[in-house]
Amino acid sequence: MKIAIGNDHAATELKWTIKEYVEGLGHEVVNFGTDDNESCDYPEFGKAVGRAVANGEVGCGILICGTGVGISIAANKIKGVRAAVCSDVTTAHLVKEHNNANIIAFGARIVGQELAKDIVKSYLDAEFAGGRHQRRVDMIEE
Repeated sequence: MKIAIGNDHAATELKWTIKEYVEGLGHEVVNFGTDDNESCDYPEFGKAVGRAVANGEVGCGILICGTGVGISIAANKIKGVRAAVCSDVTTAHLVKEHNNANIIAFGARIVGQELAKDIVKSYLDAEFAGGRHQRRVDMIEE
């Protein structure tokens, strides 16, 4: 699967770790984030990943900023995006299974490298359950 990744200056190092990890799982990663530590504006990167997901350029997205919150809020402004902040593996699994989240986000200042990998793996391994959950996702989309 083709996966978008985006980050701000607070998450550059973690972005490279996650990019390499996801590629090691056999996915193609498209980098929409900054590649250095110069102060920058996370909404630009959230918007870029959100657009790539919404228009079908990629299958899903991963966003990383200091907390994961700001960049996910920016992505959620794009119609068709369901970005969710995940700081643990259970949430990462459930946002896909129950909410059909098409972007996950987490904070480089909140989770370490190994937990971040586990969060990504949990999300990527999960499948949307459909059923009553589809009705709820449809309500969100309306």
